Amino acid sequence: MTEHLDFTTKERELTLGLYAELKEKVGAMMAPGDEERLRQHLLKSLEQNQVHRDLFGLNPIVTSLQTALLVVDEIGLRRDAVMAIMLRPAVDAGHISVEEVSTQYGQVVGRILHGLQRIQELYKKNPAIESENFRNLLLSFAEDMRVILIMIADRVNLMRQIRDTENEEAKNRVSEEACYLYAPLAHKLGLYKLKSELEDLSLKYMEHDAYYLIKEKLNATKAARDAYIEHFIQPIEQKLKEAGLKFHMKGRTKSIHSIWQKMKKQKCGFEGVYDLFAIRIIIDCPLEKEKQLCWQTFAIITDMYTSNPKRMRDWLSMPKSNGYESLHITVLGPEKKWVEVQIRTERMDEVAERGVAAHWRYKGVKQGEGGMDEWLNGIRQMLEDTTGVESSLNTMDLFRMDLYDDEVYVFTPKGDLLKFPKGATVLDMAYHIHSKVGSACTGARINGKVVTFRQQLHSGDQVEILTSSTQYPKQEWLNIVKTSRARAKIRLALKETQQKEALLVKEMLERKFKNRKIELEEGVMMRVIRKLGYKENSDFYRDLAHDTLDVQTVIDKYVEMQQGEGVVTGDNVARSAEEFNFQSSIFNVQSPNDDVLVIGQDLKGLDYQLARCCNPIYGDSVFGFVTNGGGIKIHRTDCPNAPEMRRRFGYRIVKAKWSGKGSSQYQITLRVIGNDDLGIVNNLTSIISKDEKLVLRSINIDANDGLFRGNLVIMINDNTRLETLIKKLRTVKGVKQVERI
Repeated sequence: MTEHLDFTTKERELTLGLYAELKEKVGAMMAPGDEERLRQHLLKSLEQNQVHRDLFGLNPIVTSLQTALLVVDEIGLRRDAVMAIMLRPAVDAGHISVEEVSTQYGQVVGRILHGLQRIQELYKKNPAIESENFRNLLLSFAEDMRVILIMIADRVNLMRQIRDTENEEAKNRVSEEACYLYAPLAHKLGLYKLKSELEDLSLKYMEHDAYYLIKEKLNATKAARDAYIEHFIQPIEQKLKEAGLKFHMKGRTKSIHSIWQKMKKQKCGFEGVYDLFAIRIIIDCPLEKEKQLCWQTFAIITDMYTSNPKRMRDWLSMPKSNGYESLHITVLGPEKKWVEVQIRTERMDEVAERGVAAHWRYKGVKQGEGGMDEWLNGIRQMLEDTTGVESSLNTMDLFRMDLYDDEVYVFTPKGDLLKFPKGATVLDMAYHIHSKVGSACTGARINGKVVTFRQQLHSGDQVEILTSSTQYPKQEWLNIVKTSRARAKIRLALKETQQKEALLVKEMLERKFKNRKIELEEGVMMRVIRKLGYKENSDFYRDLAHDTLDVQTVIDKYVEMQQGEGVVTGDNVARSAEEFNFQSSIFNVQSPNDDVLVIGQDLKGLDYQLARCCNPIYGDSVFGFVTNGGGIKIHRTDCPNAPEMRRRFGYRIVKAKWSGKGSSQYQITLRVIGNDDLGIVNNLTSIISKDEKLVLRSINIDANDGLFRGNLVIMINDNTRLETLIKKLRTVKGVKQVERI
């Protein structure tokens, strides 16, 4: 049974005092009835024993009042944020719903509480809170910027209150979150005081000895440090005044956490951290004289003190991409101590403190996306604009978090957070984890529900990838994934699978040919592959492996091409090589159909064949090639084998050209690629059938991934008619490519 929440005497006095102070500061902004309704909700929650102490034993009513005052004093929030903070214990206890809050206190208060609830749900997924992705996810879930500001203030207050707690485990966990999550958020928003307090308190709780060692050292050296700063800047002030410069100077001491980080990074003791403080010289001058006066100041200081060139940072000549401008130098001051000096103008200081070049970025904290930078900076300027607090906060009421329309953040079962583009699927995540996980992925369990690998991811999902040893990647997976990384891994996996399949298929073909007692020649097989309409050997072997292509078809085509299809001449009559005669300069071969092939170089009575590798037709630019048997094969000048023949057997090349009328019929093959639309094949064949001089011999269509690839075998008279046909086929809607092969 849960113990009833009883207020101690000290808590009662503290509650009354905090409530009176809060009422004084925001009472004028409260809507009529706010105070009474709030009191009734809290009293009813207490009477029904719905509000309980947290795991540190803290009274949630007291901590809510403390947090509300903190957001008012340190951040500048007012009525809506205060009401959300005070109502949160009642909402968490279930006494009042977010919808009821929206009705009674306004949509903004309800939205803030809804954001706080969503983020509380994220924590249940045990996230890795030090992840930059988790910080960005928090911001996207918050919806209203005040949610983040309240979370920061709440954590600062909690860190202040748990100093004496005995629950060390919870204390360390809270401190880690303060250091790795809330401090960077506060830094991004320009809440430097709260950021430093979070870091210092987390160090105090997690590294107790280190914290007090540095604190004692700083206290012990404060007087000496102040005296040293005065001694250092006095001559600089005098020289700058003599030069007629208008300026002011200010110094800052590093926080305890910052000094500790420096000690760990440099692996040195407190005395080894020489830049415990920095001097900032801010010059008041017009825009056109900024660089001139900054460099003049630089010259004056370096004339007085020796500078360390390795520690110089010139962001005057070339400002940072975020707009930050300043000149940082480190000089050797009195007593041989190094001192950092920052030189800038009033405008530069304003940009650095309030503009896009926020202090958190040039300090090296990991930078977010461009949209995030701009958005956070806009909020920060609103928070720092004391001249129009009310109007600025009203503008904040209208803000919605729309920066992550193109990104989703999902959790792994271990709490790691991964970022993907919008529309990414389970398969994208599987390949992000590992190639083997992706290739074996069968689906996933999202928030406990089993889904397919096609399921799209949404921000906040907790995803567990499911795999199977029998799963393997498929071509259509390329249409499922969104990321280029997954697509590249799938292509690589497909290529590896195809290579394995190709080896197995080659072995199978060799066995089949051996059983048929057919000698397998690589050159003939390559021609068979091309003849069957394959540009890539891998596609040929893939189709064989998947039984899309019949092995017997390949063997029959191989035997056909190996034996040849007879000699083709102008008169279609085969003649022997004995008729070679090199006496005349030109020989005309006339067919009954008036096709004439003129072959030069004093050759008479020559037989010829039309090469099967390029299938020349009347009108093509051609040449003759004298074979080992003494016959001549006619090739197109753009034949894929032509360059190799010219390079190796140039002495066998003879001139040839067409003459006559071109009335013979020749067989050509066209490859057509296009969208697999309904009726597109009918449109193609319709164009061919309308021409009386064209004969469609065969058509072979293969559809995959929404595309079709087809080979059309056509009987045609000459290349002029062929060019006309190709142009007509290209006009068909959905056709992407038409080429002769």
